[in-house]
Amino acid sequence: MYKDDQTHRNFAERNSDDIFSKPVRAGKRTYFFDVKSTKDRSDYFLTITESKRKTELDGSYSFDKHKIFLYKEDFEKFQEGLSDVIEYMKENLLKDVSVHDGRREERSDDDRSRFTDISFDDIK
Repeated sequence: MYKDDQTHRNFAERNSDDIFSKPVRAGKRTYFFDVKSTKDRSDYFLTITESKRKTELDGSYSFDKHKIFLYKEDFEKFQEGLSDVIEYMKENLLKDVSVHDGRREERSDDDRSRFTDISFDDIK
């Protein structure tokens, strides 16, 4: 479900448990953060789905999906744990790695010294 889906006439009938969805594309994977309601619509929860496109031998493709259900009573602990782990990784494991658009690029002090400041006037 995307925001545009909410404008269609039969949205409430078709997606009674879907409230909001945010897709995040990251390299070969897409993560979906979906807010859903319980069947009786008295409560809400979050599903986090990882979807990865898999190409079959015959050229067709399918999607591998993994889903986590996160309930409101666990939001704070989940967020704290995720933040702690990401912060630890950034500080201790990814110091020399820049992550951009899903690609890892090694960084070093040599990278900065390979470039020379020049003026466009010097180029002929």
